[in-house]
Amino acid sequence: MSSEETFNSRLTGSIAHQILVVEDDVDTAEFLKVLLEEHGYRVTIAKDGGQAQSSFVMRKPDFVILDLILPGESGFEICERMKQWEKNVPIIVLTGIDSEESRDLATRVGADDYLTKPFDTELLLEKIPYIAQKVWEKSHLDKPKKEEDRFRFSCVCGKRFKVSPKHRGKTLTCSDCGETILIPRHD
Repeated sequence: MSSEETFNSRLTGSIAHQILVVEDDVDTAEFLKVLLEEHGYRVTIAKDGGQAQSSFVMRKPDFVILDLILPGESGFEICERMKQWEKNVPIIVLTGIDSEESRDLATRVGADDYLTKPFDTELLLEKIPYIAQKVWEKSHLDKPKKEEDRFRFSCVCGKRFKVSPKHRGKTLTCSDCGETILIPRHD
């Protein structure tokens, strides 16, 4: 194992410890709880949106496994709300709905992966650290594209500007002093 693989596996191991399972089917919920606890995870079960919200706020899970068909409100609504509260929480949808429309909507509301029931337990167990790692990398290592592609310069009056490199060599008018400024070609 390379040092990079060792580094990545250490990061993954530290990312997902507490898993919130949002599942209204008692047998499926119990099966997931036993399976995940056998693999070293701490598991909390919620059977609907209200319990999911309470558990999410009180226990701050590192990972969420979410069914879509739940009493009261859908898993889509729950997923969207959780991502608003904590955009970097990894969420895998685990559902009986196998349609492209459902997958697309799950992605749009923030789900990080989508598995259908019946599911392969080994695949689920592989996906948890993989998805946790990908979400961690995205939130900690990726710089927002907009910011890294911009550069800064100042007008003679002191007003600061931040522009895209595609504007280099063009002119603009300073909103403070009215001076015409040639945007520098280099930093």
